[in-house]
Amino acid sequence: MTRAAPKYHWIADQLRERILAGELAEGECIPGEPALMATYEVSRNTVRLALRRLADEGLLVADQGRGTFVRESPKPFEWNWSTIESRRRHEAYHDAGERDQWATTVTEAGRVPRQDIQVSIVTPPPPVAERLGLDPAAGVALLRRRVRSVDHEPYLLADSYFPVDLVQGTPLMEPRDVSAPGGVLASLGLVQARYRDEILPRMPTRREIEMLHLPAATPVAEHTRTGYDKDGRALRVMVTILPGGRHVSIYDVEAD
Repeated sequence: MTRAAPKYHWIADQLRERILAGELAEGECIPGEPALMATYEVSRNTVRLALRRLADEGLLVADQGRGTFVRESPKPFEWNWSTIESRRRHEAYHDAGERDQWATTVTEAGRVPRQDIQVSIVTPPPPVAERLGLDPAAGVALLRRRVRSVDHEPYLLADSYFPVDLVQGTPLMEPRDVSAPGGVLASLGLVQARYRDEILPRMPTRREIEMLHLPAATPVAEHTRTGYDKDGRALRVMVTILPGGRHVSIYDVEAD
């Protein structure tokens, strides 16, 4: 005998259908608990369980003191990781007076970019140390930690790690936007000949939730790019945290 689903599942199904059909629009405040209790003739606890179910699915977001709203889906930015950071693009943007490919992409979309940058010398996380060929216990790296915002809202986190001995005394040690034709590393004679990208979808850490103002049930993609010179030496590891729904990652791959 099949056990009947709890009533709050059915209520959640009804509300989900209204949201997906556009009857309850993004950003709209849904009916309050008393109204839902009357409509479905159920207890407050049943209503709350239904709303929690939809919040866990990422369809609703609660704003204490204001109500529960249909979650808004921001228009995602497209990032072509096959071409971003190429030396030719660096040179083109620099010649045009633009200092950062990321900021230029945001500006071209008619929106306002901003970067908050912190610089420190750290013992990198073991996975980063391994990629850089550093001693996990004693190796140190320069960390350039960036919060990248769009229209004054945090949109992604980007942490770049460099072996200290390669960048000591260079502009990369300064907590500001730095640029050079072909890229800062290339201007120092440290030419990245190839990249290795790794993408790990996961749920965010508490720090990431707070830094990026993430609603409940928002996954992130951890994008790790390691840059190597022509001899295979790792020059940089960049770890980018991309919240779900805000970004589309594109790769153009030749089918040999």
